[in-house]
Amino acid sequence: MMDLAPVNRSAPSDGLSVIVPVFRSAPILPELAARLCPVLQSLGSRYELVLVDDGSPDDSWATILGLAAQQPWIRGVRMMRNYGQHNALLAGVRAARFATIMTMDDDLQHPPEEIPRLLAAFGPDVDVLYATPQRPQHGVVRDLSSWVTKIALRSAMGAETARLVSAWRLFRTDLRVGFAEYQSPFVNLDVLLTWSGRRFGSLPVRHAPRRTGESNYTPGKLVRHALNMMTGFSVIPLQFASVVGFLFTLFGVAVLVYVVVRYLLSGSTVAGFPFLASIIAIFSGAQLFALGIIGEYLARIHFRTMNRPAYTIAETISS
Repeated sequence: MMDLAPVNRSAPSDGLSVIVPVFRSAPILPELAARLCPVLQSLGSRYELVLVDDGSPDDSWATILGLAAQQPWIRGVRMMRNYGQHNALLAGVRAARFATIMTMDDDLQHPPEEIPRLLAAFGPDVDVLYATPQRPQHGVVRDLSSWVTKIALRSAMGAETARLVSAWRLFRTDLRVGFAEYQSPFVNLDVLLTWSGRRFGSLPVRHAPRRTGESNYTPGKLVRHALNMMTGFSVIPLQFASVVGFLFTLFGVAVLVYVVVRYLLSGSTVAGFPFLASIIAIFSGAQLFALGIIGEYLARIHFRTMNRPAYTIAETISS
């Protein structure tokens, strides 16, 4: 079964939908479900766990099928291929059936035991609540990429809370109405949530070390994610290119003034080829840099005109 853009348009009922994107996490999923079960049962409301298999090359989908067969509150969604964490989250958010949605990672760095604290802090005056780690567990490269990404997020979200954004979120399901028709392959859930929500909050909570394996975010993926974030949901790179162009224009004017003044005072011109070649190289580099940024934006326009979907679903399993 294939669904290019499943959107749950029915009114969500009271309860909690926990969305977890899954990639190479078959060994840890049973423990995640086992720890979530008593926590969700203690809430006294209806609940579900939606595991979205983002094209995992391991036995993640078979594990999800086994868990769903044993526990009816677990649902599964299998993507046609790997689309990325935020695309998988978008599929899970659209499949959610309850009024409140929580997104979590699949590596148990987000301890399920902290969920009651988040729900207690999620008042009527908040649309989106982020669980900010008290002590980040990431390395230098991950932190640097996160810093660049959050600069773009701050511009797109228009909120200082962007610096506290994390993958552990709690928000109202009604917010998905604002991006129900979104189909671009470039997805960032945090930006999409700003399209219909403006009240953002954060709560410092305990984040645990990764239990097994390594993070799927390699340095290359982190760089690509930061670039997609910067050029897909922010005009900061274009503004930066404009500033660079303006500064080099001033530099060119200063060079021209220097050449003219030198000629008027001493009757000689600036020594030839090396000076001229250096100036040409500098200006050519600035022009190519600006053209590259413009090209990134044109590429995104091109992909949007192709009507390429954010994801495709191969199979779903639910009670």
